[in-house]
Amino acid sequence: MNDLTPDRTMLDPIEIASRDEIAGLQRDRMAWSLRHAYDNSPFYRQRFDDHGVHPDDFHELSDLAKFPFTVKKDLRDTYPFGMFAVPRTDLVRIHASSGTTGKPTVVGYTRDDIDMWANCMARSIRASGGRPGDICHIAYGYGLFTGGLGAHYGAERLGCTVVPISGGMTERQVTLMQDFRPEIIMVTPSYMLSILDEFRRQGIDPRDSSLKVGIFGAEPWTNAMRSEIEQAFDMHAVDIYGLSEIMGPGVANECVETKDGLHIWEDHFYPEIIDPETGEVLPDGELGELVFTTLTKQGLPMVRYRTRDLTRLLPGTARTMRRMEKVTGRSDDMIILRGVNVFPTQIEEQILKCEGLAPHFQIELTRKGRMDVMSVHVECVEAHADPSARDASAKSLAHHVKSVVGVSSVVVVHDPGGVARSEGKAKRVVDNRDG
Repeated sequence: MNDLTPDRTMLDPIEIASRDEIAGLQRDRMAWSLRHAYDNSPFYRQRFDDHGVHPDDFHELSDLAKFPFTVKKDLRDTYPFGMFAVPRTDLVRIHASSGTTGKPTVVGYTRDDIDMWANCMARSIRASGGRPGDICHIAYGYGLFTGGLGAHYGAERLGCTVVPISGGMTERQVTLMQDFRPEIIMVTPSYMLSILDEFRRQGIDPRDSSLKVGIFGAEPWTNAMRSEIEQAFDMHAVDIYGLSEIMGPGVANECVETKDGLHIWEDHFYPEIIDPETGEVLPDGELGELVFTTLTKQGLPMVRYRTRDLTRLLPGTARTMRRMEKVTGRSDDMIILRGVNVFPTQIEEQILKCEGLAPHFQIELTRKGRMDVMSVHVECVEAHADPSARDASAKSLAHHVKSVVGVSSVVVVHDPGGVARSEGKAKRVVDNRDG
């Protein structure tokens, strides 16, 4: 793989500023953001008043713990525009989640918000190894989902040539990648595996592709999957993090030279880690739920938004700004199976240990009598398609899941291609339990 370490003269000065400088900027911007939310959002004025706090109570960053949390339900309860802190006519764009339950969450951006987002995304792409002039193949979905347009504006801001293909049409994706020769691809990691399958189906060696870096986000993925993608394509695989309520993609990003966690762009987003049960703020280094407060957003400021993502905060390395570990799961999509907490990423790690299995999977939850049952649907690779090899793979995976994760599972090995592919964010868990 190529060395894509950036020249430090390319970086924004704040990326390598001292911690004191970063904290001072955060204090000033936090004071503005809390005041902006209170003065201009009826929702936040009521929430602060009910909680007995006022923006004037903020003096140091530790004072943020006095303020109430915001949760996804708040956006649904105020649907569609009840949380905005600017007149609707000041918004230049609206995005919305495609939530599986209840009303979608609606977010809006002023022109300055869009400008800030583009800058954060450009910084993220540069940290990943992208450079002005690179061709950037964007296979994130476009539309109300923030992934496609967020990546698009950031790549253009950096000076890249953008191929806005969006998701789907996997055969065409590979054809255009062969024809246009992009250096960068931005896509969900699960869909990148589908693209890899298509390369192989067409008889094309993925290592001969032009790709130098893949920027993968929108769903949890493991370092084992990173290794598989990097070895298959002879390219760097870098993690990006974001969520629409805070901005979209580009809240945090790995640096290609270290790949040791995602540096949070702390000049715009202030992170906390809390105990998911008590809400207590935890010290850096401890595992808990990630919480964000926006520091510069105008249209939809967010105060202590509970992401439900589980991670920990670590000191900066390639940048001064703190890192977050890869998200290990979510506090609200965690499977509790017979008293054991299970995350899909844990199952994925065990699948990738089994030579005869492809990395596509889906977890099905059913109930037999009073007992919950977890079935793991996987597929074999062509070379291990005979019945005896399948049986061995199933037994091996069941053993790994039991010994490492701590639960018994039913493993169903399908033919190659037998597990539904994703052209966007993978649906890893199907819950068919009654009630």
